[in-house]
Amino acid sequence: MILPIFAYGQPVLRKEADDISADYPKLNELIANMWETMYHAQGVGLAAPQIGLSIRLFLVDTVQVQDEGKEDLGIKKAFINAEILEEEGKEWAYEEGCLSIPDIRADVSRQAKIKIKYFDENFKEHIEEFEGMNARVIQHEYDHIEGILFTDYLSPLKKRLLKRRLEKIRKGAISADYNMAFVRK
Repeated sequence: MILPIFAYGQPVLRKEADDISADYPKLNELIANMWETMYHAQGVGLAAPQIGLSIRLFLVDTVQVQDEGKEDLGIKKAFINAEILEEEGKEWAYEEGCLSIPDIRADVSRQAKIKIKYFDENFKEHIEEFEGMNARVIQHEYDHIEGILFTDYLSPLKKRLLKRRLEKIRKGAISADYNMAFVRK
């Protein structure tokens, strides 16, 4: 089932999300719905706060953004109760966007390598290292479960330049190619 994506301005996007347990109600169904929602919106990641749930769950699929023949460099994973243990390496800038903030993209600098502890959809614990685009997408989605948006990393000047456009998103005065939930007045 395709779920509405919560737009910039929704309070759930600014909350630090809560851990969940293996007996979280209908977890497998939720994850399946999140994959369907993410692909419908042409995203490479989706976090539970973006569908209105303040829980520590996000999905990442970077296989689809790899060059032809290099798809095996990408990852397709669910991350539950994730905790970034280390971030290292040279920071690099890349133009990011977000399904909750449609039609706005900006350069964000992030460290090149991360070490993360998480549970998969079967509640098997993993500690893994990722780098490059995989690390970047994980960092972006991880920020969502921490209540952080990519726009928080922008300079004060860039934020001022985007203020009017962000306000339009908050008010629902935009159109997206997918269903969105806006702040109710």
